[in-house]
Amino acid sequence: MSAPDERGALTPRPSLYDYALRRYGAEPDGRLPEGGYPVPDPPPRPLSPLDRRTARQNAIDAVTPFLTDPDAVRAADGVQRRLDELGLRNHHVRRVVAGLPLADEAAALALARRLTRTGSGSAAVALGLGLLARLGEPEDVPCLRILGLIRDFTGDAVEALARLDRPAAALVWLAVRVKDREVRPLVDALAAGDDQAARARLTTVPASPRALGPETARRIAEAVRLADVLREDPVDPGVLAQAARLLSRMTSQRDYRPEILLYEEAVTAYESVVERAALLPPTLDHCATLLSLALDLHSGPSSVLPWRPGRRAELLDTLESVLRAPAWEALAGLDSEDPADRRRIRWIRRTARQPFRLSAADAPGLRIEVAVRDPADPDVAETRPLIDGRPILPEAFGLGPGNAPEELLDSGRLRATAEPREVQLAEAYCTEGCCGALYVTVQRDGDQVVWRDWRRTSSVRRGQTELPAYRFDAADYDAEIARAENDHSWAWPARITARLLAAGLRDRPDLLSRWDARFGWVGTDYHDPDTTVLSFAYQPGLAPRDGLAGGRLDMDRPWLQFLWNLPDDGTPPEARAAAALARLESTDPTTLAQVRGGSRERAEALGFPWPEGERKPRQAGG
Repeated sequence: MSAPDERGALTPRPSLYDYALRRYGAEPDGRLPEGGYPVPDPPPRPLSPLDRRTARQNAIDAVTPFLTDPDAVRAADGVQRRLDELGLRNHHVRRVVAGLPLADEAAALALARRLTRTGSGSAAVALGLGLLARLGEPEDVPCLRILGLIRDFTGDAVEALARLDRPAAALVWLAVRVKDREVRPLVDALAAGDDQAARARLTTVPASPRALGPETARRIAEAVRLADVLREDPVDPGVLAQAARLLSRMTSQRDYRPEILLYEEAVTAYESVVERAALLPPTLDHCATLLSLALDLHSGPSSVLPWRPGRRAELLDTLESVLRAPAWEALAGLDSEDPADRRRIRWIRRTARQPFRLSAADAPGLRIEVAVRDPADPDVAETRPLIDGRPILPEAFGLGPGNAPEELLDSGRLRATAEPREVQLAEAYCTEGCCGALYVTVQRDGDQVVWRDWRRTSSVRRGQTELPAYRFDAADYDAEIARAENDHSWAWPARITARLLAAGLRDRPDLLSRWDARFGWVGTDYHDPDTTVLSFAYQPGLAPRDGLAGGRLDMDRPWLQFLWNLPDDGTPPEARAAAALARLESTDPTTLAQVRGGSRERAEALGFPWPEGERKPRQAGG
């Protein structure tokens, strides 16, 4: 052994806890580090394909013998050495520790504490954190707070802390994960233990989706102990308004699960906000925020919170009485030069009555709602099935919103026939290929319609409710589906234009195919919902020729995606859709649209310029 190797073997590595504690001690004024600290370990050696396939079992075999050793020092040294020998990563350990049987919890807890305080290897510390997530006690909070500052351990430490001290867990998460400069002053005030400064900073946190994502909103509410703040009398109107915004942001489904369902104080916070809503001045922002809360209480994830019987209806009645007061109703009659305000005003006009049309007690059977969120917090337009007044998607799926009304209603997919039809009701926020989708089989059975054979195309399980078969009176069912298909009160002009354009292209597919184009989708731009967007693929040879049908993309030959933007010019949607279809009669759509998909090489091969540094529009559903 060479001298350097010998020194490395004889010199023990410092514990990762000591490393993080030393780094934190050097922070000015005890500030929490933005972005956390890196792990000082060198990258682990790559695992062979065989090692990757057997990593789970290797982790179980490596850890299990040490969980019942009464000598924590010996057990910690042994398990760390074994994990290092196998080259296992944090995630290998993380995947197995939650399910390991713990025959001797006292020994396992002692091992966890030894590993988290003295462990020098990442996998060993991850094991300790996983055990503390199951067994930790209040005395472990200081250690967990420090280890959470190492960004590779933040998620594990926050999970363990959440059982013991949710505000501490939320603060660690905010410190490491949030980089928005307008949120950092709040984090600093919380870290300093300055409650007054924290409340002042709370009201200055911007409510934009970019700065305040759904999980960030929940973590802020937990870190500032929002439910406790709202119990005070009087409560600052600025704090009350910000609390309403935080709750509204938590209801967004642009995440893997609605954060409102993870917020343990959601019911208390909701009640405090709604009961004092009349104290807020009637402004456009306050009106849109309260209406958003009402819409979610009516048919969104908030409706399945653990409300006592009748309480949700009481809160909706209270919100209705506030929003129907003359000063609040007058807001829907405003006009504005600001496009964003104008969109919000029009949304309030369309949505003002929706949450209050039908109470749960008066809604037996099936009800189909289409919900559109506040344009200041853009999201997809989603179809929400309610059965006996209760939304089914948040409990039965909860990984993404309901599918767009164009997919479920305009297509006629929910119509019942004697032939069973499987229908996708919702898809995960990420995509079905990642976290799955929810399907149901719809079939007419005599004078009834049955929804049965519910199917999730994912192994992700987060406490979802298993649904039974539901039977509906066929006449009532047909009437409800017809009502929902013909109710377009939720749609705005650009969305109506998109729906009419889609219908026209379904009736006349030749309008695109004659130009070697294939229909993709039509909807509204996610960032500019007043713009209708038509997506199509272009590839020479798609048009029918010499008796051949054409229309199929050959993935082995160059093709491009085009987007044709149709801004709202103030003309009626019917006229705009008809004009667009008429242009396709005589004009090659590639001369009207811009390349937005494919590759530079494909574009050059087909003779089109490749866009440089332009934002690719996202579809806002449909």
